[in-house]
Parts: sequence; structure tokens; C-alpha cells
Amino acid sequence: MGIIKKILPEVKENVSLNSQTTFKIGGPAKYFFVAKDKKGIIKAIKAAKEFKLPFFILGSGSNVLVSDKGYDGLVIKMQNPEIKVQGINICADAGALVRKVTDVAVENNLTGFEWASGIPGTIGAAIYGNIGAFGSTMAGNIKSVEFVDIRNWKIKRCTIKECKFDNKNSIFKVNKNLIILSAIIKLEKGEREEISREIKRFLEYRKNNHPLEFPSAGCVFKNYDKKITNKNLLKKYPELIEFNKGSRIPTSYLIDKAGLKGKTIGGAKISEKHANFIINTGAAKAEDVVKLIKIMKKGVKNKFGIVLQEEIQHLPSR
Repeated sequence: MGIIKKILPEVKENVSLNSQTTFKIGGPAKYFFVAKDKKGIIKAIKAAKEFKLPFFILGSGSNVLVSDKGYDGLVIKMQNPEIKVQGINICADAGALVRKVTDVAVENNLTGFEWASGIPGTIGAAIYGNIGAFGSTMAGNIKSVEFVDIRNWKIKRCTIKECKFDNKNSIFKVNKNLIILSAIIKLEKGEREEISREIKRFLEYRKNNHPLEFPSAGCVFKNYDKKITNKNLLKKYPELIEFNKGSRIPTSYLIDKAGLKGKTIGGAKISEKHANFIINTGAAKAEDVVKLIKIMKKGVKNKFGIVLQEEIQHLPSR
């Protein structure tokens, strides 16, 4: 601890991570550092590499499942929150909260980011996982992304094409050497009253359809992005025909039809309100969640022949 503290004086030891995630689950991080600006992020990563420590970049912890044993490395919490309006665009640091960016957009009569209303998380994490809702994704709002390549410590900027966005994926998720520092979000001029009305509509939908009253990590799995052609399944579940007309089949539908809504293990439960959510009913362990994830995968595989892909990031003890 003393050696790394010489480089990172503010580093803390044995910090509980259950309070740092929206799941409210997880053991302690061996080391925990809050990076308040870009220099702090790079400095912390350099320290981790110098002392051969595994490190994990944490935003607001909205899509993470931390091991009950904690994390035997350095957790770097992104808390660089700067947001600047640049004409019809917004430049936001990786640690800026998505909800703060939507607030700034409304205040400046900028439209195009209403769909992100109510999403917990930071801009960096949103880009990393190309989050989406209501038919929109971060890929549709990104003009460019600033990042540091920790193989040579060069700070670069990539275009939307170079980000290689895909279904809940990006170049940053594939290549862990590229750490997001900030991004320019492209928007358009709009009418504040109309923007506010759209935001209210999206927030109402989330309130009515998502189990917001319980801790969770949001959707556990990606939506299925292929068509189902099995004639027997299409006959038994005619809703699949309609889903096939679109670009995604809701995983919540597949889990529901597999008869898994309400399934409980320990303090973890598959939400009856939205089957792609696992909720913490009060005393859930990471182990409980992992067991439920396995059951969900098996149930959907047996029923539909589909292998679900997880959206949640697992932070193991080692």
C-alpha cells in the first residue's frame, strides 16, 4: 500500500464495492481510486501497470456484477464530470453522468438524446457498451471519441466508423488497451417543450415497465439480433413473426416464455415486471445472480435453441 500511495496519494484500501454499483452487491476492492480528471485516469492506470496490478475502470456501476470476494486489484472510478456545449454538440468527459448530459441538452434546446433519459451510468460506459433504448443507441449520437492507448500512452480521437459500434459492443469493449476519456455527442436544435415532453414519455415508460424500485444492473442479456426461422416455434409463438420484422427479438419475451419470471435464488430474483432484469430483493449475493443467469441461459436454450449473450460485466475476485 505504501509504495502505490507514493504515486497515488488519494488511493484507498479495502473499499466496499456494493455501494459503488446499482446492484448493491460485491466485496471490497483491494485498492480504490477516484479519478477526477483525464490526468488522474492515466496516472492511475500507469500506477497499476507499474505494480503489475489488474485494474478495472468503473463508471457509476450500473452494468456490473462484482464478486462476493471483491476485487484483488485497483478499481479506478471515473469521476471526471465536465460537460461543455459546443454549438449543437455536447462534449462530455467519460465520467459525466448520462442524465446530466440529457439535462444540459434540454437547457440548451438540443434534441436527439431524449431516448437516454433515465439511464443510469456514465458517458464512458454508455459508449463502451453502445447502450441503447427505444430504437436508438449511442452510436447514433457519437461524432468522435477521445481515448488513451495505454500501450504507448498516446491520446487519440476516433470517428464514429473507427468506434466499430455493434449490438451492445464497440472497439473499446474489444480492445481493453483503449480507455475512453471523452466524447463529442452530436445533437440538433429543437423546441424545449417538445424535448421535455419526449423525456417525460420515456421516463414514464421506464417507471411502468422496469423494476426501478429494486437494485439491479439493468438488462442482463442483449436482445437477440437474428431472426427465428423454426416453423414450430413460429406457430406456437406467433409474436415471433412480428419480432422477426424488426431488428431485435426482446430477450425479456424469450425468458418469460421459458417460464422463468419470478424465479428466485437467495436474495436474487428474475423480475416479474421485466424478465430481462435480475433484481436484488435485499440480501442478494453475486453467487445468487450467477446461478440465475445460468438458469436463464439454459431455459431459453432449451425452449428456443438460442444462446443468450450477457450484457452485464463480471468483476471477478482475480
